[in-house]
Amino acid sequence: MSFDLDNLFSVEGKVALVTGGGSGIGTMATEALVRAGCKVYIASRRLESCEAVAEECNAMGPGSVTALQADLSTEEGTKALAQDLASREDHLDILVNNSGMTWGAPFDEFPRSKWDEVMALNVSAVADLTKNLMPLLRKGGTADDPSRVVNLGSVVGTRPVSNQAYSYGASKAAIHHLTRMLANEFGAMHVTVNAIAPGPFPSRMMAHVIRDDARKKAMEARVPLHRVGEPEDIAGVLLMLCSRAGSYITGGIIPLDGGLSAMP
Repeated sequence: MSFDLDNLFSVEGKVALVTGGGSGIGTMATEALVRAGCKVYIASRRLESCEAVAEECNAMGPGSVTALQADLSTEEGTKALAQDLASREDHLDILVNNSGMTWGAPFDEFPRSKWDEVMALNVSAVADLTKNLMPLLRKGGTADDPSRVVNLGSVVGTRPVSNQAYSYGASKAAIHHLTRMLANEFGAMHVTVNAIAPGPFPSRMMAHVIRDDARKKAMEARVPLHRVGEPEDIAGVLLMLCSRAGSYITGGIIPLDGGLSAMP
């Protein structure tokens, strides 16, 4: 048995779309793919944020980044993004469904409008965009090198964390289950579907904790590895899932949480 170690984790030349690429984990994913030689599109409602990330990442190379504006909270918005991408590319190798939001309030005061808003972006948008991009994903995949869908779940979709983000936790549990269902269906189409379930990482959602030294230290103390996630952690798992190394993995929910999901 022999294999080319240099190519085992290579994604050079692949076409990728990262939603929510203008901040947080989306930016980490974008940088990883660009440094690995991908042609990356990033999309969010905040075009200026995506443009700033594109400028920074294009200076890194060897891949490239193009910023797109898209409102994924509506079905029309997901269709528009898929159509925009189809006008630029004849196939798609990698889809990273990262866009998301959260909301917190006591359960007896939790507004239905915010519940619906979180579910629309965190769950419905993932289903709609993946559906609308399936023609491009199917064109990109082969039996030996399938196209990849990577959904962003969360440790709170695995463990019932009491942080009043009820809709967020429910939405991420839904993403984990949707990932398994789509993996079962899309395998014959040469498309793998996996989810990364992060714990605490530097992001806009975690800014209120990360920027406060005392709160950050308290949070790190609860993590078995005693630290928050770093960009390299996202890069390592993402590049594995999207390369030859991960071509036989589908339906997986990969915990990237420093051991939080293993705690009793």
